[in-house]
Amino acid sequence: MAVAPSAQPLSPLRSAAGESWPVRLVPVLTAHLVVALVALVAIGGATRVMQAGLACPDWPLCYGVLWPGRQWNLQVFLEWFHRLDAFLVGVALLLLFALSLRFRSRFPLWLPWSAGLALGLVAVQGGLGALTVLSQLAAPTVTLHLATALSLVLLLSAMHQGLERLAAASAAPAAGELPPWWFPLPVLAALLVGGQCLLGAAMASRWAAPLCLQAGEGCRWLLLHRQGAYPAAVAVLSVAAASLALPAGRGRIRGLAFAAAGLVVVQVVLGVLTLRLQLAVPAVTIAHQLTAALLVGVLGGLWGVSFPSPSVSARPEVAHG
Repeated sequence: MAVAPSAQPLSPLRSAAGESWPVRLVPVLTAHLVVALVALVAIGGATRVMQAGLACPDWPLCYGVLWPGRQWNLQVFLEWFHRLDAFLVGVALLLLFALSLRFRSRFPLWLPWSAGLALGLVAVQGGLGALTVLSQLAAPTVTLHLATALSLVLLLSAMHQGLERLAAASAAPAAGELPPWWFPLPVLAALLVGGQCLLGAAMASRWAAPLCLQAGEGCRWLLLHRQGAYPAAVAVLSVAAASLALPAGRGRIRGLAFAAAGLVVVQVVLGVLTLRLQLAVPAVTIAHQLTAALLVGVLGGLWGVSFPSPSVSARPEVAHG
């Protein structure tokens, strides 16, 4: 009986036994989590716009029950569905963490750590959600609640694209190395966009925009939000322009960079429409918040495909003879 190393190197997402169901399931799970988290942010925005944040006055139940049938209306549904989505996200993240630990030899070393961080963030998010209700929608709590949600969108999108990058690397020759000047660009863009989102949340949680437009009060928050849009937009557009100078074989990065640029244009148009309509059309305001969440997700994806990933912690394949 002899043991010899395999002549063929392992692909990034393969174990000694070859590709298995966890390897196929985890990227599907991360993709669904990105969609669910973006939806969570959008539904949270709709809940605020429709003034439904306290439609369920208690937590975690709604009027003391799981299904508040007697109190059912649009506002109660929005708050109830927002909590349901958050609960399902938490369960899915727990599953992701368990899979990444149980089959850690088949995944990159960063996956269990990232999944654990995401699980911790969703626990914080749940606590902030409870405080949001119990504090009667206190502005700092609402802002932190959104900040945690956007952090989850960024992290899960980066994880998903990182896994997709490894899967693609196993099926095609490696592309040229990314130049050192590229790495800070998507990070800076994500930080500026995230800061802009938090300014928007701080403004919205204080109802500063309608107060400014109708009574001339609280206009400093609206002004800060408008001023913050300029550096954030320039940073994202610069990422798209810089992606054209990358080596050949970086189509995924260019696609995400130009998707981010397109979302910035849409976001600016929606922001202008929101103010010109004086926040009188909820669909436009909600679309503005949804686009912001999508933009954060795309920038997170750029992180995932841009930064070098550690190798999988699989042991060398062995053959018995």
